[in-house]
Amino acid sequence: MEINVRDDKKIVDIWLTNAEKKDPAVRESLKEKFERYKKEKYLVAVFESGEKDLYQGTLDLLAYNKRRIPELEVKKAK
Repeated sequence: MEINVRDDKKIVDIWLTNAEKKDPAVRESLKEKFERYKKEKYLVAVFESGEKDLYQGTLDLLAYNKRRIPELEVKKAK
């Protein structure tokens, strides 16, 4: 588990591995962190590792955006 606290923005991001996201004890420990930071009015975000290939997913997303942006520009021009 990796926890990053950004006091200047009042944001906490928590990163979980595949093993941690499936562990009930880890899930339970998150509740304590939510309560602690809620009292201090921080926004808490939890990110879980995925099952798919990050490299291929990024390529797919970039290809989609490359096709989609011109479509949106045409639609906006009308």
